This record gives sequence, structure tokens and C-alpha cells, in this order.
Amino acid sequence: MFNAQRLAAEAVAGVLAGRNLSVALEDAETTLGANAERRAARALSYGTLRQLGYLRFALAMLAPYPPKDARLSALLYVALYQLEYTPEAPYAVVDQAVQCAGALGGAAQKRFANAILRAYQRRCAQIRASAQQDPQARWSYPGWWIERLQQELGAAAAAVLELGNTQPPMSLRVNRRRISREDYLRKLKAASMDARPVGESGVILAQPVPVEGLPGFSAGEVSVQDAGAQLAAPMLQARAGMRVLDACAAPGGKAAHLLELADIDLLALDRDPLRAARIEENLSRLGLAAQVRVADAAAPAQWWDGRPYDRVLLDAPCSASGVVRRHPDIKWLRRPDDIARFCAQQSALLDALWQVVRPGGKLLYVTCSIFREESQTQIEGFTARHPDARLLPPACAGGGLLLPTEEHDGFFHALLEKA
Repeated sequence: MFNAQRLAAEAVAGVLAGRNLSVALEDAETTLGANAERRAARALSYGTLRQLGYLRFALAMLAPYPPKDARLSALLYVALYQLEYTPEAPYAVVDQAVQCAGALGGAAQKRFANAILRAYQRRCAQIRASAQQDPQARWSYPGWWIERLQQELGAAAAAVLELGNTQPPMSLRVNRRRISREDYLRKLKAASMDARPVGESGVILAQPVPVEGLPGFSAGEVSVQDAGAQLAAPMLQARAGMRVLDACAAPGGKAAHLLELADIDLLALDRDPLRAARIEENLSRLGLAAQVRVADAAAPAQWWDGRPYDRVLLDAPCSASGVVRRHPDIKWLRRPDDIARFCAQQSALLDALWQVVRPGGKLLYVTCSIFREESQTQIEGFTARHPDARLLPPACAGGGLLLPTEEHDGFFHALLEKA
């Protein structure tokens, strides 16, 4: 537990200093060798960041003054998370956290951590009750995020906020070029993995497992992809022989899904060379082929040969507000003015890519955001600027807005046809 707490505290401190959780964990994990410790540290990091609003509130109620060392604050958040949300033995949590605090800053830090954690054990019921009166403590989101969802979603906001603090399901997409979903479900059953079908090609596991433990994963029979994300490729209705562009394709999940559905001529773009390499790796594992290029989709002069595309998929950069249970650091890294910046990027991409769509062709705009500015408002502005754009009826309820549920994350889809 000592190493798991220490590593999780380093990762949480990294996020609170402005770093991406995945990067912070990778850096911290260089000091660990045991996979079990890494898994435990990751679970603690994710759980702590999901419930950080409450944990900050609790520490503020318990501490006569905030710790000067950000690492100590992060360690206390991790230990408080364990005491409140996990079945770990409280005496072990406190003992190991106190030892970690000592390793950070000596005897004074040990005494401080011991006092805080023992006080929480005595006062936890009072703190829980008080937290219900503070929106950021109750929901564990920044205040601006809570207010935005309440304004836009009304009564539905509470359920969305609560769901965002839960563990997401592990969903798979079966590569039907390699195996049928029914046969893959039989493989899972033979491996003692409970699962059920979802959507056209999806499977939801009862319990998540490491990808290397999935039957047929290395053979390209299956990919990990949220059930909501699996809706995009079928919406485009790409047929054999069509020229298709996946404009912001990394890591390649939707590009692969398009290729699994039809024999198309696909160009997959991404601005980042490392992320573009991941597209190629994923396609190779699945036995699929496409042209992959490192280019800025918003600058067609860099990559377009002048021949229009039948179908364009724009999975646009966004706030990722619909996927916070998978990426809880997003809640604490985003700022209100980030939304305007993302909206400007989305508008530029839509305007640039519309020119490469053939008359009668279709463009699918997708975000993993549930904020209105990045979804309905964005498309309203686009259709006002482009009279030749016709918004087709959404394939899902909610006017294209797919709110997160226990089965899938939150997304927005808008299918546009060029006159």
C-alpha cells in the first residue's frame, strides 16, 4: 500500500499542477516494478480525482491551515479517498499514509498527516452532511462546470454529474471481418468472462480486464471502444469504393470501424506524428489498411489532392466533458475559457473540411462533449454560414446529443449533407 499511495499522490499532484493524468502516471510508474502496485496506484489516482471536490472540502474542514507541500495535500487526498470510498482497513490506510508523509517531509509531516486522518475518522459523518450543502463537494466538479450543466440540462444534470464519478464500463467492438459477435461471445464465455451484446457490433464486459487478457485481442478480433463511440461509423453509411476521410483520426478506433464495415478508400489524418503512428499500429493489428498522413485537417492545402470525398468524419477536439469518468483529470484541468478555444478550432475544421465534401456527400461532426456550445450551437452556426449544408435527422434521440448512461459515454453527432 505504501508504494501505491506514494505513486498515486505523485500522479494527483502532477494533475493539480496542470499535467495530464496518463503522463503523470507514466512518469511516476518508472519507480515501480510490480504490476499489482501499478494497478493499485492507478485505481487510487482515478478514484481520488473522481471524488476530489469532496476530498478538498474534507481536508479544508480538518486542517487548521493548508499544507505548504502540494505533495502532502495530494497524499492526504489519496488517503481520505481510501478511508471514505474503499474497503481498505482504516488502520492500514492511516499507518501507511503517515509513513509516506514522513518520507516526504520528516516528523512534522508525519504528525500532521496522522492528526488529519484520525480526525477524519472521528468526524466523517459530520463532514459528509456538511458536504451536501456545498455543490463542489457534493458533486466533485468545479463550480462553473456544475452551473453550466444545470443551465443546459436542467433536471437531468444531477444524474449526469453523479454518473461521471463512477467507473465506466469496459466495452469492446468485435471485428466482424475476423469473427462474428456471437462467436466472440462464446470465446469470452469459454474464458469465464461474463459479457453481453450492445449496439451492432459491441460487447460490454461484466468486469474489466487488461487488454492482453482478452481472447483474440492480439489476433485483431476485437478492439476496446466505448459503446457510444461505436455509433459514429455506421452513421456515415460508407459503401464499398467510396473515398472517405477521417480528419482527426488518432488513435484510430473510428477509422478501423469504418474499414471493418466496408471496403473503402480511407485517408486518416492526425497532426501529431506519435498519434498517427498509433493509428497505423491499431490498423495493422486488425488486419486493415488505409493511408495515414501527418497533417493539419484544418489546412487542406497540405494534404488534399483536389478530389472530393464521399464521406468525411470529423471527430473534433473538444472539452471531453462527456468522458470524464474515463478521464477524471479533465474536470480539474479544464477552465471556462477553454470552451471558446475549442469552439474556434471546431468552427475552423468544419469550414475547412466542408470544401472537400462532394455535392451529395456527407460529413459527420462528432464530439465527446455534452456542452451545448460545442454541439448544437456549433452546428447552428455552421449551417447558418453554409446554406448548402443540410442537417439530417439524428440517428439517436436528443437532437444528436447522447448523454452518458451506465452503458456508454456522452457524445454529440451531427450528420450534414452537402446540397
